[in-house]
Amino acid sequence: MHTPEQLQSIGLFLASGVENEFKTTQKVLAAVPQDKLNFKLGDKGRTAQELMWHIVESELWFLDGIAKGEFAASDSRGPAPSTVQAIVDQYTGAFPAGLAKVKALSAAQMAKPINFYNIFNMPAGMYLSFLSSHSIHHRGQLSAYIRAMNAKVPSIYGGSADEPFQMPAGA
Repeated sequence: MHTPEQLQSIGLFLASGVENEFKTTQKVLAAVPQDKLNFKLGDKGRTAQELMWHIVESELWFLDGIAKGEFAASDSRGPAPSTVQAIVDQYTGAFPAGLAKVKALSAAQMAKPINFYNIFNMPAGMYLSFLSSHSIHHRGQLSAYIRAMNAKVPSIYGGSADEPFQMPAGA
């Protein structure tokens, strides 16, 4: 069993990882060509636009739920914007504020269990790990879409065929 202070430390550690992933997600979202928003893989796949908006909405929904101490049944931000830039702008504009609210939680708030549809009941801060895994999963899907579109896939955890890994200066 962890103390509230330990859970706050864990939550802040996870928040720093989520913050690093944010930068990568911005690059992947921005890599989708504007004329390919309706692209999808297979009959059951989402369009690129739907997938992009799902990533944005779900990250913001998780941050909001963690900050409020409860997950709303539905917190849709409405239909996806019609341009890649508008989707990226919404994400870039809202994510830092949402993460700041989470990082400002007290130890007691970070340790408060939140019920997640009777599937999980974890301390608030632990949902940052779930947010990260969920986002990475869908960002991987979107990266596969980008490759199938014959567009340039940005580097994610190392180089890609389009952005080869380069050693940092002075390394």
